[in-house]
Amino acid sequence: MPLQDVKESKDYHFPAEEEEVLRFWQEIAAFKEQLRRTEGKPEYSFYDGPPFATGLPHYGHLLAGTLKDIVTRYASGTGHHVTRRFGWDCHGLPVEYEIDKKLNIKSRAEVLAMGIDKYNEECRSIVMRYAQEWERIVHRLGRWIDFENDYKTLDPTFMETVWWVFKQLFDKGLVYRGFKVMPYSTGCSTALSNFEAGQNYKDVSDPAVIVSFPLDGDEDGASLVAWTTTPWTLPSNLALCVHAEFDYVKARDPATGKVYIVMESRLAEIPGAVPKPKKGKKGGADEAAPKGFEVIAKFKGEQLKGRTYEPLFPYFAHLKAQGAFKVVTDAYVTADSGVGIVHQAPAFGEDDYRVCLANGVISKGEGIPCPLDDSGRFVDPVADFKGMYCKDADKEIVRKIKEAGRLVDNGAIMHSYPFCWRSDTPLIYKAVPSWFVRVEEIKPQLLANNEKTYWVPSYVKEKRFHNWLENARDWAISRSRFWGTPIPIWASEDLEEIVVVGSLAELEELTGHKVTDLHRHFIDHLTIPSRQGKGLLRRVEDVFDCWFESGSMPYAQQHYPFENKEVFEQGFPADFVAEGLDQTRGWFYTLMVLSTALFDKPAFKNLVCNGLVLAADGKKMSKRLKNYPDPMEVVNKHGADALRLYLINSPVVRAETLKFKEEGVFNVIKDVFLPWYNAYRFMVQNALRWEAETGRRFEPLSVDVGAATNVLDRWICAASRSLTAFVREEMEAYRLYTVVPYLVRFIDSLTNVYVRYNRKRLKGSKGPEDSSLALASLFDVLLTVCKVMAPFTPFFTEAMYQNLRRALPEGAPESVHFCDIPEAEAAQAGDEQIQTSVERMQRVIELARTIRERHNRSVKMPVKELVVVHPDQGFLDDLTGELREYVAEEVNVRVLTPCADPLKYCSVRAEPEWGVLGKRLGKQLAAVAKAVKGLAMEDILHYEGGATLQVEGCELGPGDLKILRDFCPPEGTKPEEVDAAGDGEVLVVMDLRPDEELVAAGLAREVVNRVQRLRKKAGLQAKDAVAVYIDVKPAAAGAPDVAAALSSQEDYVRSSLGMPILPASQQPADEAILGSEEHSLGGDNGKAEFTLVLTRPGSSGGGSSGGSGGADAVAAALQQAQL
Repeated sequence: MPLQDVKESKDYHFPAEEEEVLRFWQEIAAFKEQLRRTEGKPEYSFYDGPPFATGLPHYGHLLAGTLKDIVTRYASGTGHHVTRRFGWDCHGLPVEYEIDKKLNIKSRAEVLAMGIDKYNEECRSIVMRYAQEWERIVHRLGRWIDFENDYKTLDPTFMETVWWVFKQLFDKGLVYRGFKVMPYSTGCSTALSNFEAGQNYKDVSDPAVIVSFPLDGDEDGASLVAWTTTPWTLPSNLALCVHAEFDYVKARDPATGKVYIVMESRLAEIPGAVPKPKKGKKGGADEAAPKGFEVIAKFKGEQLKGRTYEPLFPYFAHLKAQGAFKVVTDAYVTADSGVGIVHQAPAFGEDDYRVCLANGVISKGEGIPCPLDDSGRFVDPVADFKGMYCKDADKEIVRKIKEAGRLVDNGAIMHSYPFCWRSDTPLIYKAVPSWFVRVEEIKPQLLANNEKTYWVPSYVKEKRFHNWLENARDWAISRSRFWGTPIPIWASEDLEEIVVVGSLAELEELTGHKVTDLHRHFIDHLTIPSRQGKGLLRRVEDVFDCWFESGSMPYAQQHYPFENKEVFEQGFPADFVAEGLDQTRGWFYTLMVLSTALFDKPAFKNLVCNGLVLAADGKKMSKRLKNYPDPMEVVNKHGADALRLYLINSPVVRAETLKFKEEGVFNVIKDVFLPWYNAYRFMVQNALRWEAETGRRFEPLSVDVGAATNVLDRWICAASRSLTAFVREEMEAYRLYTVVPYLVRFIDSLTNVYVRYNRKRLKGSKGPEDSSLALASLFDVLLTVCKVMAPFTPFFTEAMYQNLRRALPEGAPESVHFCDIPEAEAAQAGDEQIQTSVERMQRVIELARTIRERHNRSVKMPVKELVVVHPDQGFLDDLTGELREYVAEEVNVRVLTPCADPLKYCSVRAEPEWGVLGKRLGKQLAAVAKAVKGLAMEDILHYEGGATLQVEGCELGPGDLKILRDFCPPEGTKPEEVDAAGDGEVLVVMDLRPDEELVAAGLAREVVNRVQRLRKKAGLQAKDAVAVYIDVKPAAAGAPDVAAALSSQEDYVRSSLGMPILPASQQPADEAILGSEEHSLGGDNGKAEFTLVLTRPGSSGGGSSGGSGGADAVAAALQQAQL
């Protein structure tokens, strides 16, 4: 089938074309067909972390999904079968939080009153609320993943495997029940794990108060003082802690007579204790400082140990008889904040609990004073603040302390504070009973398994994740909630007898009941008879932390070990996982912990970690603030491919942050897709032109492009080989951040070098056979780029491939995504040289343009000579041989002269590398610098060649000097006549002196350019035959002579337009005018004005005078020029 003509770029709407591709994929069931075609090939194992379907996907989801899609498409295209199943996180706080909002539930008691069964079914009803929107958006982004066979954490099969995982840990002795101070969400009424607590820090202002605690029986009536930013914990105070080895002082306030005990180095924190001098009036001396506190004693903290003090509040005063309200010591007290005395509320601080337990203030168990309910509100015996939310009670507590005369200072502090990642409420620390996994016990294995994994970027593994593992604590896996996988522990009331159930069948056997669902309201009533005579064992109330479920995903999605045992074991560890940087403390961590505990293996081999996508202003994306564009609006406006490429070609792929800007997505279309499309369109148009002229079918694969002799054909084929080799190497290493920039540069070279410089050849200027070879080379490269880019831009490459496929032999794969990624080909002899030479040629052309811009000299005005100075004779030979016509055309130069002597057009001087030599030479630098500036040219060239120099007794080697070249114009020339530009390697010298022939050539080029623009304005296609007439108006002396220029440059005009430009006097009256336009050329010395007219040649003429040969001849000439 012949290629189909394609739209102009202005008519190509990327989003609409992508919708067509989506319909095509649906018609051929493309994803299923790809899986079918790759069956039997080696399995590439991929785990997809489960998101919640209670909200819509954001840019972070789309970014991670794009990464996963690229890598798995690439794996499929390189000889693998890749199962891709979508997963859903269905349990946990995110779901319960939504139901609590919906039903206005404020407390645990309200859930129990409602009934766990009704509550859980409410939760079940919303877990897939946005599933269809997720599927639509994910598919619209071009991601191929299986939603039909997805896994859900609420499926009984998934939950059963979670039970199996837990039983394995329990049997290995890695599970225990503890009473621990944990990060606690009052908004969700549950404890959080340490990694959850670290996900949402905010800068907030909190009270900072200093409170006095009078010592019992002190001879000076002294009070200890303690500083805290959590006044709400003061009603639960049971002890004060000092550092045994630090110095403390007893100091009297002369104004009030009160005596305070404080760490010596922190005395200044007490208002007025260490006053500063007051600033005097302008020009006057500072006033003397008021008298500070009088230090009446100094001692070590150890001397305070065991002393008792007066309770701040009466609520727990009765515990004083049991060892509370005394001074204890611990090394965690620091000298860098506060007053060196820390108040202890063991129910609300991890260190507080540890220190009080060690000093006998409290005993192990659940009787610690904790006057807060599950939602963080005060309860009895704290009657004064009963019912108040703890953080809201701060002001009232401070007021009460002040009334009691115990408030020493009342201020505020701005600090970073953890908030609940789900409810966005401040976290507190609270002592709660929990079930733990002994992570600290397996820490050596965790660190060893981390070493077996490969991360991109590597520093996330080596620093962030390694440090997190190094400091890992035991993991609290239980949550006192309702909607989740129940912890399968049945225990006696005294917890002495415990049965852990590892499967549904085991539960049915132990309880004698048929079970179809493992959620709480289906199994909480089931009991197991005690084997120790303790009556009936009942299930503990807790459910699993949902992170335990997602960490179990590798096994649970396969219902391992109950099903798919062999499939799982062959694909474990996974070849690849990818998520955001925040998952180093989330999913990546739980995967590693559970796989290590179960199998002593990492859960994955390769991991790509992306950074965070922020709003354009650098702030977190916020629906409330509306500080970012809706993802689907961006897709519908610019296309999914543009969004994909924008995200992937950004710092976010290196785990850095991206400030999302919609104009960046548009720039991808402008800078990448449109040039790429125009190169493709140009090839198609000229292939169709070639078929029309030759009467043959364009069959690019029948042309041996490897036998090409044209330098740019050889160059683009060499560059294509380099591209495939580079992409293969980098994708094998998962370095997507290097691949996309390389692909973008390649497309830029394809469009701006190969197509631009080869336009005439591709149009047939050197005959049909040469044109066929050039078109086949371009076709081959476009097809290669299609296949290489397919994982990155699946829509655009598919649309392009569907047309290119028409020129391929029968049996070509139906979709570009069924094609193999091209193998890396070995570089051929001369590949490196030709690529280097073309790269240098580009620099020569750019430097020549720089000179023209500097002198405001249009590229349409030819210049007499361009000298290219470079020491590489091979490059100069290429430049004046095969590459000469391209340089001459682009620069518009008559003579191209090579020069291998860099000193012919420049002088050489040296300067010190100040930063390098300054550190080494110190005071000697001045003398050495003076001598360096006076070095002879031969010494400088000798140094540049690799030798060392002795200067003022100092040896100077590589990197010590900077070699500079200054342009030296030829003798007898002025700066405006000869100028140069260089880049440190290539020097270009341009002769700007005009002559009559150059001026005429420039004028002719200007007129031809205006004819071409008029054709475009008239809406003419390349195949449309026209005649061109010009009417030149009389001009003043000094104005450009347009008529003479066209006459002297007739050959150039004919070759450019395929016909001459005829005088208006020869225009037949019966020819239809297609377009006309007035123009002027010239400057301050006078302007030439003329009118151009385009007509459709009539049967009666078309300008036989001048050799146009009528309409047929004009059409034939125009087809040859292919404008």
